[in-house]
Amino acid sequence: MSSVLLIEPYYGGSHAAWVDGIKNHSTHEVICITHPDAYWRWRLRGGAVTLAEETKKVIDKVDEFDLVLVSGMIDLSTWLGLTRKYLNDVPVVLYLHENQLNYPTKAGEERSDEFSLINWKSLLAADEIWFNSEFQRQAMFEALPSLLRKAPDFSHEHLIPKIKERTRVVPVGVDLKKFKRIKNNRSNPLVLWNQRWDYDKNPKEIASSILELSREGIEFDVALVGENVRKNPKELLEVKNELGAKVVQFGFLPHDEYVELLNQTDIVVSAAIHEFFGIAIVEAVAAGAFPILPNHQNYPELIPEKWHKSVLYPPGQLVERLREVLLNLNTWRPLVEGLDEEMRKYEWAIIIKYYDSLIETVISEYGHKL
Repeated sequence: MSSVLLIEPYYGGSHAAWVDGIKNHSTHEVICITHPDAYWRWRLRGGAVTLAEETKKVIDKVDEFDLVLVSGMIDLSTWLGLTRKYLNDVPVVLYLHENQLNYPTKAGEERSDEFSLINWKSLLAADEIWFNSEFQRQAMFEALPSLLRKAPDFSHEHLIPKIKERTRVVPVGVDLKKFKRIKNNRSNPLVLWNQRWDYDKNPKEIASSILELSREGIEFDVALVGENVRKNPKELLEVKNELGAKVVQFGFLPHDEYVELLNQTDIVVSAAIHEFFGIAIVEAVAAGAFPILPNHQNYPELIPEKWHKSVLYPPGQLVERLREVLLNLNTWRPLVEGLDEEMRKYEWAIIIKYYDSLIETVISEYGHKL
């Protein structure tokens, strides 16, 4: 058993689930340092300083670690500079849930190179970089040259191939034990949207599709659940006001109630313009929901190819596919037989074996006891 220091600068949502999954399932000793999931810009700009201070306090008590695993919302080069006197030569792995080079900007907003360059320096500082999907890894390395060519001199572009050699794809684990389809007495099929209520998950297309099909007279119920990060999610409120009692759930749910809802869901939809993994979709599909997903982002990687034709739709065609499935659900459902069980490969009990094995590999290749 090895000793692992796990640092999460943005402990909330999928980041928190990742930390808890590793700590609860790993055979290694895992000690965590976390900051709350707020002020993401400040986490990247200044969080490394306070995380370094907290690391010193932990080192004083624990004395040694075999490996450090750091989640990506940090200036890793600064953190390493501040901890080098007491951390010594311990291997450091950077885990990227997302990155600022590929995160979509809001309409009218320009991308700041500041945060992208922090990501780049973190890549340089890490002994290994783990991406949650091949989709994210490819997207980031496609974006790096244009970022680095902006340098007035001494471009870093020549370092990209060396960095890529130090990368792996390591999916997040998902706790799926409680997700399993149960019979329900609903007279109408239940359509679920279970993603964060923010622009990158494209709630406008979700809302417009639901409203269009409801106005056509197609009978279905709707559940709009997830973390609301907006003061006025007006397009979703329009769905709630127009559909009334057909909106059976609106807003965030405690976990047990969320599981119960997913286990009764017939169809789960996404129109995301940013998705590097897709935990919410894994949960819903494992619970037996028929997925209707765009044929981009990480979805073609998340869904095995044999189900692509049935599950993935071209851009702008959510409403057409949802209409077809709602009107012929009994015909469409057999087309995804077995997909619910396929999602269970992401169960923490399975995924953690890969994590634990990689931790030992990195330690043996890079690590030295303090």
